[in-house]
Amino acid sequence: MSDELSPIERAKFAAARRAVDFVQDGMRVGLGTGSTAAWMVRCLGERVRQEGLRITGVPTSTRTGELARQVGLSVVTLEQAGWLDLTIDGADEFDVDLTLIKGGGGALLQEKIVATASDQMIVITDAMKEVAVLGAFPLPVEVIGFGWKATRTLIEELLTTMDVMGSDISLRMAGDIPFRTDEGNLILDLALGRIGNPRQLAPLLNQIPGVVENGLFIDICDKVVIGHADGAVETRDLATGRVAHDKISFAGSDNIFSDI
Repeated sequence: MSDELSPIERAKFAAARRAVDFVQDGMRVGLGTGSTAAWMVRCLGERVRQEGLRITGVPTSTRTGELARQVGLSVVTLEQAGWLDLTIDGADEFDVDLTLIKGGGGALLQEKIVATASDQMIVITDAMKEVAVLGAFPLPVEVIGFGWKATRTLIEELLTTMDVMGSDISLRMAGDIPFRTDEGNLILDLALGRIGNPRQLAPLLNQIPGVVENGLFIDICDKVVIGHADGAVETRDLATGRVAHDKISFAGSDNIFSDI
């Protein structure tokens, strides 16, 4: 069944499979949102079934929570869990400092809250997501519905003073209607081309009335696990600077692949 997956999906699976090795019995784990995170949730479910691993999962979206329950994970809210040992999530882009752009799946607010309520965050990704400078992927900004056009105008004015390449802003749609987050908010996608100074831009965006949160994750990620289509995996630890290389086998994963 793994032979039927695209090279990108195989890379995502390899990263997810390696990352769940960091989960230990009794941990409280933040469960990310997105296609790569979905592989991670399935891999965790496999460990629970095969090893009797006892973990408590805190999902970062409704759809992640539904998948986690389907694969047999115990799911609670962040309020019930309190503080988390580890969060594993994907990213839309990351740079050498493990600064991220997230929110392509529309769950950036819950993802950031859960990640910052964790002792450690591990990002799982494929090699295509690594960039020298962030910004090729549009930066998601979650805004409330009331006065969103005024909020967009204020963001446009801010961008004229920032070190960015572009300034096009689009309202994210779900078919013919605006996309809504789990909190009922809207998302503006900022096509910036490049973000020269993420540390400057992130707090200034959040000061704009109507902005709830932005998709720049700064000083949050501790490790990145990069998967490749052949099963090769590279793990980078930001704190130690260590880089580890492993190889993931696709054999024996029919239960995971059959869920697709």
